[in-house]
Amino acid sequence: MPFMKFQRTSLILVFAALALGGYVYYSESQKPLQVDEAKSDEKPLFNFKEQDVQSFTVQTPKQTVAFEKTVLTVPANQKDTNKMNTSPWMMKKPEVAPADESSIAFLLNLLATAKSDRAFTIPVARKSEFGLDQPSATVDIKLNNQQNYRLVIGKPNFNRNFLYALVDPPANQDLSVLLIPINFQNAVDRPLAEWKRDKPKSSPSPSPTASPQ
Repeated sequence: MPFMKFQRTSLILVFAALALGGYVYYSESQKPLQVDEAKSDEKPLFNFKEQDVQSFTVQTPKQTVAFEKTVLTVPANQKDTNKMNTSPWMMKKPEVAPADESSIAFLLNLLATAKSDRAFTIPVARKSEFGLDQPSATVDIKLNNQQNYRLVIGKPNFNRNFLYALVDPPANQDLSVLLIPINFQNAVDRPLAEWKRDKPKSSPSPSPTASPQ
């Protein structure tokens, strides 16, 4: 009888070990699925493409810059480079000047492709906790079809991996706060010189040679 009890106890332990091992295997096998499901919750900030943007304005505590897409003008005489506009974007505020294509493309690409997988709702009274009462930047976008969008950017989150933001915030209603990529900080916080295209440097004119006496 003691031997039978020992066998029974051993079998119970074996089955318990097998059950525990099966549970661990099942849990581990489900982890990739959970990651995929988290990714599938990501939603784009906006539903437009870069080429759909007609104009936009970036307002920060330091400055306000406005840009508008223009028609490319290429002269019949290709040698006349003074009349050639190589960038379709022009700065309209605070001055009129050709815009830097790389700075424009960086911001528009983020606006068109960036996604957020986390959002939470807050009352309007809590805007200051996330830097949204005095935003670090507000981007107003106008599309070719005359639709308008707004992105309000607040302060970074606790580990500075994301920024708090609002997309098309309603007035006097609870707000849906999103976490957006930290790259937006570099895209909107630029000195004025980086928004403008560098003018080509004119080659120095040759000094006149003295005429022989």
